[in-house]
Amino acid sequence: MQQEMKKFTTIQLLNFCLGFFGLQFAWQMRIILSGPVTESLGASPFLFGIIWLAGPVTGIVVQPIIGALSDRTQTPIGRRVPYLIGGALLAAIGLVILPNSGNIASVFEGAPVWLGLLIAAIMIWVIDACVNAAQGPYRALIPDNMPKEQHAVANSFLSFAIGLGSVIAAGTAPFLKHVFNYQMSNAAQFYMAAIAFLLAMIWTCITIKERKIAPVEKTEKNASFMETLKEFFAMSGEVSKICTVQFFAWIGLMSMMIFFTQYSVHTIYQVPDLAGADSLIKTAYENLNAEGTNFSSICFAIFNLVCFIVAIPIGKLADKFGNKYVHIVSLVSMALAYFVMAFTTDKVLVACAMGLAGIGWSSTLALPFAMLSKYIKPGTEGSIMGVFNIFIAAPQVLVCTILAKFIDMSKITLEGGLSNNHWEYAFIVGAVMLLLSAFTTALIKEKD
Repeated sequence: MQQEMKKFTTIQLLNFCLGFFGLQFAWQMRIILSGPVTESLGASPFLFGIIWLAGPVTGIVVQPIIGALSDRTQTPIGRRVPYLIGGALLAAIGLVILPNSGNIASVFEGAPVWLGLLIAAIMIWVIDACVNAAQGPYRALIPDNMPKEQHAVANSFLSFAIGLGSVIAAGTAPFLKHVFNYQMSNAAQFYMAAIAFLLAMIWTCITIKERKIAPVEKTEKNASFMETLKEFFAMSGEVSKICTVQFFAWIGLMSMMIFFTQYSVHTIYQVPDLAGADSLIKTAYENLNAEGTNFSSICFAIFNLVCFIVAIPIGKLADKFGNKYVHIVSLVSMALAYFVMAFTTDKVLVACAMGLAGIGWSSTLALPFAMLSKYIKPGTEGSIMGVFNIFIAAPQVLVCTILAKFIDMSKITLEGGLSNNHWEYAFIVGAVMLLLSAFTTALIKEKD
């Protein structure tokens, strides 16, 4: 006999989202610093994009598989907990190794110059795979344990946690530099992320008691991924529209997230491409490079601070006016912010635009999931969330390949044989995609 679902109190919701705080803390550090780490090891913009394929590819492959497995899992510690703990532990190991990739490669005498970059790329793939392994089961805890009327608010609390985790992750190094004149190393920031992810996820797994649900049986209907996919789209014609909304939105989101740090360093602070530069040139730009990276961290902190502030109000507004209308306004606001960043290098304007973009980020993290949750059949939550993640991961492949190649081809020749790229092109493409997402959202006939 299944337990009755009881409403979570505000304190319980805050406690519930703590593990997601740690997850986002780790992922935010990977977003901000993986570019500088791989670029220092010789990665070009296009190669960096290929390495970034780790996120979408593991999302497409890992989340549906882990989601389906977690639906069928039954252990003394719960259905989802084994995947949450396992993902956090392996990701923490990857976060520790990543910034030391070059040092590890140097231990092997006579090793090729690209070995350090290969180790870094593998660690990025490990981190992203583990984050994806934890993310699907974590979101499935909402329909598992909370009544439907709380789904929008619960997803908003996850947005709240994502914003808070990202703000602290992005803001720690600039804060220490500004207040104490101490420049935190990239390695130290990765170690901090590893500890935060692991401890926060362990806390959630200890304090959240999963509702006992009989695992989904392996019948002919749900035995294969293709059958799960067919069932997913058979839920409603509106589900296809929600998927399209996510597809366009995540092209727009990742256009900024993947390339913003390089945009800050190379476009705003005018640091040339140092991938093939000698040690003297790299040393000459070392301080400016650090300033650009710190500015990127500050902007991401502002971006996520706004996400953190508006997350719960967005859930309340969605309850009052409808998910789709609030989501449209949020996406258009983010597109406007992108256009501002594409045509200015003024630091204050860029920082303000990132704050405005945070509204769209907060909405995207909550409202499409809230709309989709109305169509989920009990017992298939993990599988459905895993399939839905394909429409978050697949558009990232386009950004990592086509957009990355486009930016790589946009060379600007500088004096002294150095070069740069038009990193701002990412924002123009992203803005158009966000507007397409808003238009598609307007076509949804939302279920009561």
